[in-house]
Parts: sequence; C-alpha cells; structure tokens
Amino acid sequence: MSLDGTYDDGNIFAKILRGDMPAARVFEDDHVFAFMDAFPQARGHVLVIPKHSRARNLLDEEPERLATLMQGVQRVTRAVRAALSPDGIVVTQFNGAPAGQTVYHLHVHVIPRWEGVALGRHGAGMADPEELKALAAQIAAQIS
Repeated sequence: MSLDGTYDDGNIFAKILRGDMPAARVFEDDHVFAFMDAFPQARGHVLVIPKHSRARNLLDEEPERLATLMQGVQRVTRAVRAALSPDGIVVTQFNGAPAGQTVYHLHVHVIPRWEGVALGRHGAGMADPEELKALAAQIAAQIS
C-alpha cells in the first residue's frame, strides 16, 4: 500500500479499539491505547495507537493528536524500561508498505533491546497470548 489512501475501518487496530478483537492491554487513557504486539520482534514489544483517529500513518495525522500520541509513547517507553530493564529501546513508526508498514492505522512500536539478543523479524511468529498478558501486566504496573 502507498502512503495515500482511504482509512479502512476493518483494519486490525480499529477492531481492537472497538473491542471486536482481543489485545493484551498495557495502558489506555482518553487519547491513546497501548497493547502488546501479537507478533513481537522482541520480548516486551508494545504498540501505541491513537484512539480517535482515522490516520493511516504519520503524514495523515493532525499535529495536536501527534503530540498526545507521543506523550503516551513516552509514558509506555518509560514503563517498559522500568519493568524489563532493557539495554536500549527502539521507538519506531513505519509509513507505507515499502517502509515496513503492515497495518494502516497510525501506530508506534516500542521495542526493548538487550545486548547480544537479535531483533526478530517484523510480523514474524505469533507470541503466546498468556505470556503477552503477563508482560502487559508487568509493564502496566510501571505506568505513572
């Protein structure tokens, strides 16, 4: 898919926001929803999405919503750090298929990294849902 297009209300993140699909919830407020990536690149990989947006990517979003989204991303990133003690944390966001985007609802990846541990492939194997719930609870307990 290209950078331009129409928002699809049937995308997986829209379904999660509506409650039509399950997700291991980490954090939610009036503006953002954070949940564990079901196809993680690393243990503790979290996705943060705007709740009231039809933006397919960063280029579609209003600046005010981006500011609120990034505040949520920072809160979640701090919680991941406190909960999992990684050596580093990747915060990334893809725009368009050639950049690696696979879900066309604006979202930010928070991926903890440990020295000597390879990063998994984006969208590869599905994680155990019970492990995701446990990680979500561990990270959520650190949200301030």
